[in-house]
Amino acid sequence: MCGIAGFMGPDVVSTEARPWLERMIHPLAHRGPDGFGFHAAPSIGLAHARLSIIDLSTGDQPIHNPRRTVWTVFNGEIFNFVELRQMLEAKGHQFYTQSDTEVIVHLYDRYGEDFVQHLNGQFAIALWDSERQRLVLARDRAGIRPLYYTRQRGRLWFASEVKSLLAVLPECAHLEPQALMQTLTYWAPVDPDTLYQGVQSLPPGHVLSVERDGRQHLRRYWDWTFPDARDTSPARYPQTLEQATDTLRELLVDAVRLQLRADVPVGAYLSGGLDSSGIVALIRGFTDTPVRTFSVAFEDGEFDESVHQQAMVRHLGTEHTTLTCTRRDIGEALPRLIRHTETPVLRTGPIPLMLLAGSVRRHGYKVVLTGEGADEVFGGYDLFKEAKIRRFWSRQPDSRMRPRLLEKLYGYLQHSPVSNPAFAQSFFGQGMEHLHRPIFAHVPRWTTSQRALAFLSPELRATATRWDALDAYEQTLPPDMARWSDLARDQYVEAKSLLAGYLLSSQGDRVAMANSIEGRFPYLDHRVIEFANRLPPSFKIRGMTEKYLLRRALAGLLPPDIVQRTKQPYRAPDSQSFFFDGKPLDYVAELLSPDAIREAGYFDAAAVGRLVEKCRQRRATGFGDNQAFMGVLSTMLVHRQTVEARLAPAAQPAGVVA
Repeated sequence: MCGIAGFMGPDVVSTEARPWLERMIHPLAHRGPDGFGFHAAPSIGLAHARLSIIDLSTGDQPIHNPRRTVWTVFNGEIFNFVELRQMLEAKGHQFYTQSDTEVIVHLYDRYGEDFVQHLNGQFAIALWDSERQRLVLARDRAGIRPLYYTRQRGRLWFASEVKSLLAVLPECAHLEPQALMQTLTYWAPVDPDTLYQGVQSLPPGHVLSVERDGRQHLRRYWDWTFPDARDTSPARYPQTLEQATDTLRELLVDAVRLQLRADVPVGAYLSGGLDSSGIVALIRGFTDTPVRTFSVAFEDGEFDESVHQQAMVRHLGTEHTTLTCTRRDIGEALPRLIRHTETPVLRTGPIPLMLLAGSVRRHGYKVVLTGEGADEVFGGYDLFKEAKIRRFWSRQPDSRMRPRLLEKLYGYLQHSPVSNPAFAQSFFGQGMEHLHRPIFAHVPRWTTSQRALAFLSPELRATATRWDALDAYEQTLPPDMARWSDLARDQYVEAKSLLAGYLLSSQGDRVAMANSIEGRFPYLDHRVIEFANRLPPSFKIRGMTEKYLLRRALAGLLPPDIVQRTKQPYRAPDSQSFFFDGKPLDYVAELLSPDAIREAGYFDAAAVGRLVEKCRQRRATGFGDNQAFMGVLSTMLVHRQTVEARLAPAAQPAGVVA
């Protein structure tokens, strides 16, 4: 895992590029504390911050091809590099390192921009072809590793994190109102939008090629796709349940085997649920790799899963470390989280994971495997079951019994939305008019999140009233979705919104890399995703049992109570973490003061004041109030740390006109 940065333009002079590359890469030192590397030549500058995991002695980047005409800097891992190297050597390619990075330049020499099709990994790649004077940027299929770019001052600039761009382009440090509204609704901006003026995110599964004359070509090379639900031929779902179970287990074993490749010790997160327990069980059962496990516990029993975690530790016999996270820990760590996420968050969930990654690092580990992605791939979230019940309910909208099925959900919540049948019918009954739209499953969640828009300043609120969140999101979706099953449409929207935009970013890459830790995600091996996407919906959700096929595939490796345990989403205390003895933490009181709110200009000071008072009195028990509070507070932190911190003009790179 690493950080990358650089720029391309006709005015780039190699002798003047190095100071500006250093200025860009040093803010990414947390991503790669083991050393920096640079390549500067006419028209191009590349920089790399290295976290040494594979080929510790000769794997320094940038890496070049034998003729030194192709150079690359790369963030991530190519898990199948051993097989790729063997294939390339058989075709006559000669290597000068043992690193996974070098296969990239050889694959490009042989296949051009289609080189990405051969990669099994999680990556953000910048590749310079000096003969064609072409810059190629590529991002992995699921969006595990970030990559941002912008065109400013006659150049194309790119980096792993926005802070690297802002170090030389302070004019980008202005928040885009539209992206802020997206974040407060969908939990993250919609690719390619970002919160920052003129800055774009390279979408997952895409390649961007930039020519010397400035022409850009963005193309998708991979996407989540599903069978046509109207197809009734036997070829539509070729495997029986038993065959699919065996195939899935084989795929997971191989995904885990590949992702264990490292020249440093490997750890794993263990939440006590099916997904992470399954990963550790696969490591223990099918490899010889020793694994150390780590988990987070909470002082509040509503959020704590330590009983299940310890049961799995005993079952698997791992050496284990538990980090207990208090509410005060969460409240005091939010500013550090926002420095790394660079975007507002609507939940506190990333904070304990950031603290856990710090514990992993202190114990001498750089790599952890996690269970992230299983819910999106195999239909694990309550949202999917909600939608199934709501569609069943819609066939008899006057029924009082059908919505009672919702009572089977959310048993882990202290303030469950289904504890009051009348409220449940009212809450989950909203949005029924959108039944046949691909965003149907997400209407209740987005409606709840959108309550934060009511706290916007009058100017921004006027803009928000002219913005239809459902229509706007649907415009980003592929037309093929109309032919997919209901569950497939729900999964696609979830994968593109929450997974790529939030879970793999604010709750994944950013919190791990804040501690120089690389997270790996076997369930997001693209072969696993592609296999799961070809399955019948009943293999994923059978009745009200989620992840049905995954449970079958892991049944012989885990205790029955873990296999049968209902999904309990990872959660952490929210607004209550910022108030103690009836008072807000000092920085919270400062940021949410009427003067600070008015000066920043994003929110209405009076409305925020009422929300703060409600949270102070511990009356904010629902998701809507908690998400609004977190959205306002974290936006103010982004403003303080990013916008205000870069208001002073920076020196201009030599030879560049501002």
